[in-house]
Amino acid sequence: MEISSNTVLCGVILHPAGHTRSPAMQNAAYAELGIDAVYLAFDVPPESLSAAFSGARALGVRQLSISIPHKEAALRLVDEIDDTAERIGAINTAVLREGRWFGTNTDWLGAVQALERETSLEGLRGVVLGAGGTARAVVHGLSSRGMKVQILNRTPARAERLAQEMGAEAAGPLEALSGLAYDVLVNTTSVGLESDESPVDPGALRRDSVVLDAVYQPERTRLLRDAQARGARTVPGKWMLVYQAAEQLRSWSGQPPPLETMARAFDQARATQAG
Repeated sequence: MEISSNTVLCGVILHPAGHTRSPAMQNAAYAELGIDAVYLAFDVPPESLSAAFSGARALGVRQLSISIPHKEAALRLVDEIDDTAERIGAINTAVLREGRWFGTNTDWLGAVQALERETSLEGLRGVVLGAGGTARAVVHGLSSRGMKVQILNRTPARAERLAQEMGAEAAGPLEALSGLAYDVLVNTTSVGLESDESPVDPGALRRDSVVLDAVYQPERTRLLRDAQARGARTVPGKWMLVYQAAEQLRSWSGQPPPLETMARAFDQARATQAG
């Protein structure tokens, strides 16, 4: 990669920044498409988020990806949002256009397209674990496909608020999963990130369901291993990340993203981190 004064700067804002594979995916895509850009990871604590947006604007950063824990707070820092971002109440993408930040959300597409690798979603019953910014996007995505969605969260009051805002149903704490009937289960909590934990008891997992874990490190989380052992089909968080990243690239460059290249870069970054 050759960097010059004409090279466009893009990146991801998150905290902490050590686990992200977004730079590997985006830089691989830029190279394949011949885009003169570089994508970096910026470790930004919550108290510095507003300053980070101002600094990025001043530097002419073309596109920012927004990751944990900033997706809801960033919504208030951009100049304009689209209808999807307004509906979800969180953004994961900001694009600089004529000096103004335009915010959108591609997480919902990432989740839907990842799940559609395994099943058609129309008319199915879904359960979402968690009530943060990623959960908001997933609930929107599943609902957009005509699914009935229930939300479980460690703090049930947060699930209630999210359900009321999104037209879904709150069903209690995470432990309530054992009493629910569902076809699709999506974990948006951080339980299992770089650990061998699961947010739910294995006995609550249903045979013949489809389980997506938004946690992507490790790729085969305890939740996915437990689900597979129970006879469920599983979707690693890798694919949600790849699809949402592809839509981010499309949002600012206008070019069709090279999915397979981005998926390979994700895997190569995993191997490098493991080494």
